[in-house]
Formats: sequence, C-alpha cells, structure tokens
Amino acid sequence: MKNYPELYLTIWKAVKGVRKGRVATYGQIAQICELRGHSRLVGYALHNLPPNSGIPWHRIVNSKGMISLRARTKGHELQKKLLEAEGVKFINDKIDLLKHGVNSDAGTIPRIPQEAKRGRKTGGKRK
Repeated sequence: MKNYPELYLTIWKAVKGVRKGRVATYGQIAQICELRGHSRLVGYALHNLPPNSGIPWHRIVNSKGMISLRARTKGHELQKKLLEAEGVKFINDKIDLLKHGVNSDAGTIPRIPQEAKRGRKTGGKRK
C-alpha cells in the first residue's frame, strides 16, 4: 500500500466524519484539523484518495456552497449526483450551507485532536 502523508490521513479522518446529507467546506475541514488557512491542502488530500477508500469526498464543497470541480465534467456531475442522492438540494448550482452544512442543527463533526498529528515530521529537506 502506498505510504500517505500523516496530514492526509488526518484530513481523511475529518472528512469521514461528515454525515450523509451534510456538506463541509474545504476551509472547515482544514480548521477541524487545526490547519487553518490550508484549505487547498484538503483539496490535495482528497485528490489523492486511494480508490474505493469509502471516504465521502463528495461532501466537501467550496466556501460558496458550490462544487469546485469544473462544471459539466464527469467528476462534477458525479459529485452532484451523489449529493442529491443524499438529499442535498441545489439552487442555481449552490448548496444552502445553513441548511445542509455541518454547522446546522445536528450536523457538527468532531475536531481532530492535536495528538492525531503527532509524529509528523516538520522541517528538513523536501524530496
């Protein structure tokens, strides 16, 4: 099995906590993982998900409540289809984050504790 960076594993754990019928933004996942300001890292981690991981990548959208994948592509259409199948409604290609977001009624996800990130290497040379 491929050796994934510890940060990716932390991000995937947070994404796994987003319940069916809910969405979270890239920024919210970064914040939950104590990676404030690193929402692009969340996107990179989701892009590198192993096949058939079971992690609900489709529940992560941008801060406007929109799918970030380019419109009218297979990936965009798949994400929209998966969300709609879970009861998420789109109005003009946007999701109402107040209704379907993780901050609404019972849609919260737990913060990933700092211990989950221990052991990651910092500094040093990049390969």
